[in-house]
Amino acid sequence: MPLKILFDARHVRDFGYGTYIRNLLRGFAAIRAPHEFLLAMRAADRAELADLPGNFRFLAYERPDTEPRDRIAFSLFARRQKPSLVHIPLARVPLFLPRPYVVTVHDISSLVLEKSSGWRGELEHWLLRRSLLGAAAVIAVSEWTKNDLISLLGLPPEKVRRIYGAVDPQFTQQTRAEREEGDDGAARERERRRELERYQVHYPYLLYAGTIRPQKNIPRLVEAFALVRGRLQDHPLWKDLRLIIIGDEISRYPAVRQAVIQSRVEPYVRFLGFVPIDTLRMFYESAAAFVFPSLYEGFGLPPLEAMACGTPVVCSDAASLPEAIGDAAEIISPDNVFDIARGILEVLLNEDRRRLLIERGYQRCREFRWEDTAARVLAIYEAVAAGRPLPE
Repeated sequence: MPLKILFDARHVRDFGYGTYIRNLLRGFAAIRAPHEFLLAMRAADRAELADLPGNFRFLAYERPDTEPRDRIAFSLFARRQKPSLVHIPLARVPLFLPRPYVVTVHDISSLVLEKSSGWRGELEHWLLRRSLLGAAAVIAVSEWTKNDLISLLGLPPEKVRRIYGAVDPQFTQQTRAEREEGDDGAARERERRRELERYQVHYPYLLYAGTIRPQKNIPRLVEAFALVRGRLQDHPLWKDLRLIIIGDEISRYPAVRQAVIQSRVEPYVRFLGFVPIDTLRMFYESAAAFVFPSLYEGFGLPPLEAMACGTPVVCSDAASLPEAIGDAAEIISPDNVFDIARGILEVLLNEDRRRLLIERGYQRCREFRWEDTAARVLAIYEAVAAGRPLPE
């Protein structure tokens, strides 16, 4: 008998959560999941998922989950739908949600690195643990996150399953220009040059893309970039090297701006804020290297996105990142500015190493598929609805 699955899709436009939501739902469609999916989302966002088949039905729900009253309001909304189960695709679970429900946890950095002090921090910890203990299943996007949930929040191991995500297909599919003009690379190159000219980028650059929260370690990246520039100031190819950072508004992070000033690289560092995914793909493809010195990640999709675009990656060995990147990146210690600089120089100056990482990157990306993710999540749904033990 088909299930009636209520899916909270309000974050469909987000940088990270949105990638998970869009592609998991399309993965269900690709494997022809036989169930009815009720997608709770803002009416203005329906176009993001307009390509889904008829068993996916949109339910207008305008209240954001950051609003305190939503903790109760969404649960009341969910009860009215009388679903077989509810899936909340991030660790922000409403109170009194109808059971059974499934939660996907991408990371618990708010507890590991950003925990509030005093009673607020204790309340946050209690609420998260309570909501996850009430779930019929908790999906962790990496083995690292799974272990954090079990060891730090005390979740029963039999309730937690690790299911990897994958790269958004928009980073690997042909563009419309390529399809129309043939896959000879010329159309893509023209499109890329037009986009870079629009941003007045006419120099080689290192790229970072993602949020700029403290655990992303951007000040050390800036310091390492300053060391690299000093080393390459007379190099014929890299003497005009820049650093482009795509992410949040820099005004929110004074430590990053201070690192730029103290390192004396203000003319060579650019902050662009978030950009559309097509533009982001252009920046990935044209970068000399993608550098990701993060201190903590639940999984870490940006390095895989860069690999999918044929860009060599310099990546930290922290938290879940070794699971994501395997041997397809130049590994650096995120705590050591000199080691970050070493990794960058290795990728820029060692052409054999560079070619090897690009090839391994392509291979690594092919190991993660949204259809596989969707099939495993669907098996979780069916076990939960039937009251069976969760599949491995």
